[in-house]
Amino acid sequence: MLLTLIVLAVSALFFAIGKIRSDVVALCALIVLMVSGVLTPDEALSGFSNSVVIMMVGLFVVGGAIFQTGLAKMVSGRIMKLAGDSELRLFLLVMVVTSIIGAFVSNTGTVALMLPIVVSLAAKAHVSVGRLLMPLAFASSLGGMLTLIGTPPNLVIQDVLVENGYEPLSFFSFTPVGLVCIAVGVIVLLPLSKWMLGKRSGGGAGGKMKAKTLEQLVDEYRLKDNLSRFVVGSRASIKGRSIAELDVRNRYGLAVLEVRRETTRRKGLIKNVSQTAAGPGTVLQEGDIIYLTGEREQALRFARDCSLDSPAKAQGGEEGRAGLDFYDIGMAEIVLMPTSSLVGRLLKDAGFRAKYSINVVGIRRKGEYIMDNLAGVRLHGGDVLLVQGTWANISRLGDEEEKWVVLGQPLEEAAKVTLDYKAPLAACIMLLMVAVMVFDFIPVAPVTAVMAAAVLMVLTGCFRNVEAAYKTINWESVVLIAAMLPMSVALEKTGASAAISHSLVSGLGGYGPYVLLAGIYFTTSLLTMFISNTATAVLMSPIALTSAVESALCPYPFLFAVALGASMCFASPFSTPPNALVMQAGRYTFMDYVKVGLPLQLIIGVVMVFVLPLLFPF
Repeated sequence: MLLTLIVLAVSALFFAIGKIRSDVVALCALIVLMVSGVLTPDEALSGFSNSVVIMMVGLFVVGGAIFQTGLAKMVSGRIMKLAGDSELRLFLLVMVVTSIIGAFVSNTGTVALMLPIVVSLAAKAHVSVGRLLMPLAFASSLGGMLTLIGTPPNLVIQDVLVENGYEPLSFFSFTPVGLVCIAVGVIVLLPLSKWMLGKRSGGGAGGKMKAKTLEQLVDEYRLKDNLSRFVVGSRASIKGRSIAELDVRNRYGLAVLEVRRETTRRKGLIKNVSQTAAGPGTVLQEGDIIYLTGEREQALRFARDCSLDSPAKAQGGEEGRAGLDFYDIGMAEIVLMPTSSLVGRLLKDAGFRAKYSINVVGIRRKGEYIMDNLAGVRLHGGDVLLVQGTWANISRLGDEEEKWVVLGQPLEEAAKVTLDYKAPLAACIMLLMVAVMVFDFIPVAPVTAVMAAAVLMVLTGCFRNVEAAYKTINWESVVLIAAMLPMSVALEKTGASAAISHSLVSGLGGYGPYVLLAGIYFTTSLLTMFISNTATAVLMSPIALTSAVESALCPYPFLFAVALGASMCFASPFSTPPNALVMQAGRYTFMDYVKVGLPLQLIIGVVMVFVLPLLFPF
C-alpha cells in the first residue's frame, strides 16, 4: 500500500510541475506498479481495452468530423447572430450556445471553434472581448455536465458504477445537474465578468497572422469580381470536348479555373463533390460546372455561344455569378527568387501547368495586381504569383526552393477547409449516435454506437482522408486515461482506497452525509487544480464509492460530486485546456482567474452539495 501511495503522490507532483508530458508520467507510474508486482501485466494493460478509452477515441473522431464539415461553426454562427448589438444578449448567447456544443464536443474543441466567432462578434458589437472569453471557457466545462459524453469524468463515474454492479446512468442523467451548473454560472459570471473583466481589451484570436487565409487571398486579388460559373447542360455544344479545343483564352480572353462534378444521392442527403483543376486534356461532360475567370461580358458571350446554363439564374441570383470553394483545389502565393531560372521568361513558357498541373491566376508586382492576359506577362524577380491547383500539387511546389518560396503552409490551409456539403450527413450520423445512446429499447451498447458513428464519419467522406480522422484524436489524453485507470485497481488491491475512504468517513461521516459529500467534492476540486480532471476522476471515484458504501449511503450523489469537482475547475488558467486557450486572446493574468473563477468554483460546490441529494437521494 505504501508503494502505491508513493507512486500516486510522485505522479501527482509531476502532473502539477508539468515539465514532463502527463501521458509519459502515467506510463512510468504504470511500469513501476508492474515491475514491483503490485499489478499483473493483464491488470496494468486493462485500461487500453476499457470501454471508456475506446469511447473517448470514437468521440474525438465524431467531434473532429463535426468541425471538418463546418457543422458546428454553421450552427453556432447562425445562433450567435441573434445577439445583435446587445451586450447582455451576446453574453447570454455565448454562455448558452457554448454550453450546448460542449455537451457533445470536447471542451477544448468547443473553445477552439467558438473563440474566433466570439472575438468577431464582440468587435462588431463594440463589447470588450475580455468580458466574454473567460465565460466562454467556463461555459464549455459547464456544458460538459449536460450529457454522458460531455466530459471524460462523466464516463469514468459511469464505468465505476457499472463495474460495481450498480444501475448505469442514462445519456441525459447528467442534464438536471448540468442545467443547474449553467444557471449558477450565468448568475455568477454576469456581474463578476463585468466588474473584473469588463474594461479589459482582448488581444485578438491568436496574434499575428503568419500567412493569408484563403478568403483574404480571394478578396485581395478580387477573384470574385471576374469569376463566373456555368453548367454544361444537355443543350451545350461543348460536351465531349477538351479544354484545349475550346481555346477560350485566345477566343474570349478567359481562363478555365476549375471543372466541378457533383453527385447527390438519397434525396440530397449524401452529396459528393469532385473538383478538378482544368488542364488542356480535361474533357467536359454533361452536368459539369465550369469556372471561368476574365471579363464578365466575355464570359456571358462564351456561355451564349456554347448554350451553357447558369446555376445562379435558376435560383434567382445573378446569371453566372460564382463563389469559390476549396475542397480539393486550393490557392497559395509563391515569391519568385531573384536567381530563379524563370525570371525574364513569359508565364506561358514557365511550365507551371505542364510540370506541376498548377494554374497561375494572378501576379502581384510592387503593389499592383496583374489579372488579365497573364500568358504574355514576363516574370520578374520578387513577383508574387497566386497559384491554383490541387492541394497536393501546391504542396509539391515547396520542393523547388531554388526557384521560389511558398508563402504559408498549404497542407495546413487544406486542413482548415470545411467540407460543408457533408454537414447534413455528419448531423444525421451524430443524431443517430445520440438516439442510440438515449433510448434504452435500442439494444446497442454506447461504446458500439460511438465506434459505429466514428467509422461512418470516415467512410462517408466527412474527413478529407483517414489520416485527417486520426489527427483529431488527442493521443496524449487517451494514453493518460488508459494508463491511469489501472491505478484505481492498485488502490483497491492494496487497500489504499479503503484506507483513504475510511479516513474520510471517520473524519467527516460523523457530521452527516452533507459534510461527507462536501469533503469529497472539494477534495476532488482541489486535486483538479494540480492534475488533469480525468486523472482526478479516476483516482477519486473508487474512494467516493467506498465512502458511500461504508456509510450505508447511495453512491450516486458522491460519484456525481467527483465528476463535478473534476470538471468545475476555474481558479487557474492551467487547470483545464480551455482556460489556457483564452488566456492570451483575452489578455488575462493568473489573478483574473482567481478573482472570477474561484468564486464560481466555490459557489457551484456549495450549491451542488444541497442540489445533488435532491436529485439523487442519500
